[in-house]
Amino acid sequence: MTMDSEASKNLAEELDTARYDLVVETSLVGESLQNLKDGDSFVVLNSHGDIGSTNTAEGLFYRDTRFLSKLELRFQGRKLLLLNSSSHDDKAALSVDLTNPEIQDDLGTLPRETIFLQRTKFLFKGVFYERLSLRNFTTCDRKLTIDYRFDADFRDLFEVRGLNREKRGHETSRISPPDRVEFLYTGLDDVERQTSIAFAPVPKFLEANRATFELVLRPGEKTSIFLTVACIEGEQALVLDFFRAYRASRRARRAQTRDIATVESSSELFNEVACRATSDVYMLTTSTSFGSYPYAGVPWFSTIFGRDGILTAMFMLWMDPSIARGVLRTLALMQASEVDRSSDAQPGKILHEMRRGEMANLGEVPFGRYYGSVDSTPLFIMLAGMYLDATGDLETVIELWPNICAALRWMDDYGDRDGDGYVEYQAESNGSLKNQGWKDSHDSIFHEDGTDAVGSIALCEVQGYVFAAKRFAAQMAARLGHHDMAAELKEAASKLRLRFEADFWDEDLGTYVMALDGMKRPCRVRSSNAGHALFSGIASLEHAKRVAATLLSRDGFSGWGIRTLAQGEARYNPMSYHNGSIWPHDNAAIAIGFAQYDLKEEAARVFEGLFDAAKGQEMRRLPELFCGFIRKPGRGPTPYPVACSPQAWAASATFGILGACLGLEQAHSENEIRFRRPTMPRFLDEIVLRNVKIGSSSADFRMHRYGNDVATNVLDRRGDAKIHIVK
Repeated sequence: MTMDSEASKNLAEELDTARYDLVVETSLVGESLQNLKDGDSFVVLNSHGDIGSTNTAEGLFYRDTRFLSKLELRFQGRKLLLLNSSSHDDKAALSVDLTNPEIQDDLGTLPRETIFLQRTKFLFKGVFYERLSLRNFTTCDRKLTIDYRFDADFRDLFEVRGLNREKRGHETSRISPPDRVEFLYTGLDDVERQTSIAFAPVPKFLEANRATFELVLRPGEKTSIFLTVACIEGEQALVLDFFRAYRASRRARRAQTRDIATVESSSELFNEVACRATSDVYMLTTSTSFGSYPYAGVPWFSTIFGRDGILTAMFMLWMDPSIARGVLRTLALMQASEVDRSSDAQPGKILHEMRRGEMANLGEVPFGRYYGSVDSTPLFIMLAGMYLDATGDLETVIELWPNICAALRWMDDYGDRDGDGYVEYQAESNGSLKNQGWKDSHDSIFHEDGTDAVGSIALCEVQGYVFAAKRFAAQMAARLGHHDMAAELKEAASKLRLRFEADFWDEDLGTYVMALDGMKRPCRVRSSNAGHALFSGIASLEHAKRVAATLLSRDGFSGWGIRTLAQGEARYNPMSYHNGSIWPHDNAAIAIGFAQYDLKEEAARVFEGLFDAAKGQEMRRLPELFCGFIRKPGRGPTPYPVACSPQAWAASATFGILGACLGLEQAHSENEIRFRRPTMPRFLDEIVLRNVKIGSSSADFRMHRYGNDVATNVLDRRGDAKIHIVK
């Protein structure tokens, strides 16, 4: 092959993998979008509660397909004035308050702000519910015309994200008098999808894309219109009465958090951040037949992602270990059992992503069950070990042990592609993701001169995960009586640590290199990847301190958080997805690593930056990521234009860092709740933790900061657990 043809081939492959990057035409920033999620459905609405643009993420989605692409409310043919739009604290419902503009028609003049309208919306078991309440505040009877305008385009989520398709399936619609319109779509995958829209009371006029109500309201009179949208794919959706469905939805949401540990502090702003984070985590957490699983994020990633679910479960472990159990059992069920190059699957490998839309079903995108992540497999083993340490649930670990062993074999037999002792990745097909760590953009792994790293890539953080996975697997093997296996795993981890220090440490950079390429050349780039070497525990103490100093330097730390890539590196761009932006989950993992090396002040500094970023957001929410521009007085962080919000691992990051700063450990084998050298960030003076569990015991704590010291008081203890404060 000539150099020109080789370059053409590389460019074609890069363009092919780059097509999975988000290319939507408009930004989500500034749109004041609201979202709700329940199970496999989610809805994205504008500030008025409408679905008004097909070129954005707005719509009602079910299993990666947009079942409703338009839903607009009109009053006397006009758009209403917005008063307020807000979600309920538990994210179970959304309320939108509206009023009328001044309207002049054949009936005379209707003064502005005399009719109050409230839209209450929620999702429950594949059905979207809306109640429109109206009240007349004028002194005379008013004849009002209300229009709902609607449509369904059945676009695959990847089409909404920007991918073009040459062919689509067949769409039809029908009116089912007196109160229902149905849109039907037969996909090229032969799946029948249906959107069923029903109204109560019966509309005056019902057309294929419009329902019209004519009302007469006396002075002070109130009335309501009800709307349901059922997303049907295979099984028929059960549509309930609005109030019955609303009560059931609230009960289900409360049940999710009934038994978790809770956090309350002296800072009202932090309480709002924590409340929002809790609501977001549990809105995204979806019930499966194997337990709860946190879907990654709305709108682009509302499905099972291996890496995202695992890290979310790690961050939430001290609050709610049931999430970890659900994640482990679900991913074990989906563990690969054979080689399939089209999906990057190999025996023992843990899932990267699962999709159920038309394009995935047809193989137009490879993500039906896709295994192109190099880190999910060792992270799976790490989570299993952490879960056992915290809960003592040996029964679940015994159930998972064949999957853990298969994951260990994958690391040695398939993960180590060239036999050098490191776990690497390389795309198996042209449709595969080019980069397969958590920074999976096509341009995220490169050399100091800006050229791509090529060949089998050994990422810095992945070697740390493998190290930790083998150590946790050794502990689990010992618990199960496999002592020879435990000894072998401990020895393998120790050898890996020594080789890692020799091959990945760069004295001149003051940090670990990002990766080794296929020729074993180091990617001499200062990146946040190195911080994960502390999270996994593979770093030496001396080097851990150096890494922390590098990450928290002006080039690495923006004031809001640690950048994915330091200022001054060849591909640094604070507006990029992975080359200079700030990701809360990345910062959480790094801060947890700082705390594990007793760099508590450094961990608190990261916590303070993220808290300041969250409190400046309208909903006190940490998004998937934000831009890496330097912090400036009087200004908040610059949003990333198409970031998911909410995002599970971003929401859970708050609790992961909090637990790390407090040094909170649940040592089930010792029946002990432990606080190891607790530290509190400057924005907290006092914090109360309730229902922190160990086995069948639980306890409540009050922690108060006195300068750099923290006093811990036990408020209540239920059971025989020991409490140990390590100063």
